[in-house]
Amino acid sequence: MATENLNQSGVSAAADGAREEATPLDNNTGQDPAAPKADAAADSSEQSQTSDHNPDAAVASSPATEAAGDSEVKPAAPETAGGLETSSPPAEPASDSEASGAQDFSSMLENYEKESAASKQEGEIVRGLVVGITDQFVLVDIGYKSEGVVAREEFVDRQGNLIVSRGDQVDVLIKSLENQDGYAVLSRAAAVQVQSWDRLRHAHQTHENIKGRVVERIKGGLKVDVEGIGAFLPGSQIDVRPVRNLESFINQEIEVRVIKLNRKRGNVVVSRKAVLEESSGKKKAETLANIEEGVVLEGAVKNITDYGAFIDLGGIDGLLHIIDMSWGRIQSPTDIIKVGDTLQVKVLKFDPERERISLGYKQLLPDPWQSVAERFPRGMHIRGKIVSLTDYGAFIEIEPGIEGLVHVTEMTWSKRLKHPSKLLAIGQDVEAVVLEADPNSRRISLGLKQVTQDPWETLPVRYHIGSRVSGKVRSLTDFGAFVEIEDGIDGLVHVSDISWTKRIKHPSDVLKKGQQVDAVITNIDVDGRRLSLSIKDLEPNAWDRFFETHRPGNVVKGKVVRFANFGAFVEIEEGIEGLCHVSELSDNRVEKPEDAVKVGQVLPFKILKLDPSQKKIGLSARAVGKEDEPTEERNYHETGSGMATLGDMFKNLQRTTESSEGEE
Repeated sequence: MATENLNQSGVSAAADGAREEATPLDNNTGQDPAAPKADAAADSSEQSQTSDHNPDAAVASSPATEAAGDSEVKPAAPETAGGLETSSPPAEPASDSEASGAQDFSSMLENYEKESAASKQEGEIVRGLVVGITDQFVLVDIGYKSEGVVAREEFVDRQGNLIVSRGDQVDVLIKSLENQDGYAVLSRAAAVQVQSWDRLRHAHQTHENIKGRVVERIKGGLKVDVEGIGAFLPGSQIDVRPVRNLESFINQEIEVRVIKLNRKRGNVVVSRKAVLEESSGKKKAETLANIEEGVVLEGAVKNITDYGAFIDLGGIDGLLHIIDMSWGRIQSPTDIIKVGDTLQVKVLKFDPERERISLGYKQLLPDPWQSVAERFPRGMHIRGKIVSLTDYGAFIEIEPGIEGLVHVTEMTWSKRLKHPSKLLAIGQDVEAVVLEADPNSRRISLGLKQVTQDPWETLPVRYHIGSRVSGKVRSLTDFGAFVEIEDGIDGLVHVSDISWTKRIKHPSDVLKKGQQVDAVITNIDVDGRRLSLSIKDLEPNAWDRFFETHRPGNVVKGKVVRFANFGAFVEIEEGIEGLCHVSELSDNRVEKPEDAVKVGQVLPFKILKLDPSQKKIGLSARAVGKEDEPTEERNYHETGSGMATLGDMFKNLQRTTESSEGEE
């Protein structure tokens, strides 16, 4: 027959070859003492029975062969008489007892064959001996009256290699006791599957761990080959922590536990998490029993975060914070460790109730801060790298594990630096001066501006009072403007020093931030780090010029700008004002100045008096056009009528302002 039935010629040849090997020639006669066909059947039956009782034992020689060997009649040695050889007498016919014994043996053999045949059933798993291999089948002796056949592909691995050879013992399942060719139909795969289900059922009942190989990733988890049966490993049961990369488990051999089993549906669910939790629980108990603060342990880096790393100490994890990894500054834990690394750590804190462990790695290394005072004395020039910038300063790494702070006020002699990033950048190499080293507080104060000379110390050498300078307006305040004449040197222009003649309420009325201006140095205070400037001193004093060009009796035009109780203030030139007393406003008697003139009215006035020291100018409106009036002019000069001091003018202005506010 073709595929379903055995290739009779091939299997027969394999069987004949197996029998020839099992039946040696008689050493005395040289003939084949093969047992009759019944003996061969008895031999096969006895092998089957032996296999049932002791499946691990190898198939022994057939009983028929042994019986034949025991019953062999050796030819008698030739007798000699007087040195002459005589023929042996003819053999006597067998006695009745011998004939009866032969019949009993034949009957026993027939009964054995029947019992052996009845002991094998379809669907049963038996152990047999491989006695032959063909291109299509593997011939297996299962101890029955004839051999069974198994499809060759059931003994081939994934690479196509045959994994069995003659003489191997294998477990097979009897699918049929006899086909049309007289051979039993066997299955190795079916036997393995039945045995695998039995082992899985036993593992499920006893909660034993079994091994399997991950085959592929499927929806919701992984497919695992366990004892030749496909099992489902859910994603939540892969590890005690969520696993993102499931593909990393493919083709790995893992240990799992059966948590669900349904033979009818062919459903098997396994868990790797249960195995890990059990193993972790045992290790955890051992670790907790031996752990205490200060001990040094060895662990493996299990997970890394931005703030540190979790170290597996054996069933329990400890946190190694990033600040306890190195005495120096590190940007990320991955700068010095990676997942899977094994390292020694020191237990810094241990909370048995919450089972929290804080670990340290740098604590196993010498502390570089202990000797900073000796290695970095005050005034020492050092070089380092900018590792961090903050609003209040910059940190410079002097050596691994040692950082110093340069405060923003110590970066430049100028006081206008708003943020260190305007001057420095991370990674920049700079030179600094040690201002103070404190190992107890683990601080080193550094200065950048100390590398260069203080410009205020040499200011009197470069400038003097009266020097004309140029600079940029850096800031404006209510009382004046700060002008930078060079880097780190700012001078103040007071609001009163902006103009000789203009009445300026705020510097922003005439100046703008960033404006380039010229000024004259009026004072230098090195100790107080103050520099006074004046813009109005760039031009001659307007009052001096007026007094030089005008004399009493001169007539000038002026505009009435405001009133006082005792008269009216008149602007003669920009910034130059004089006072016209109420008695000099009109020939008529005037009680109030506003009764005679109005604000904004332009009139001619005669100068009655000039006082350069007090910066006072006395005016008269009624004297214009008249000739000398020695009496009135003399009285004016003698009594000072119509003249007011600057203090009187200021007080009058203040009263006028308050009066106007009260009316409002």
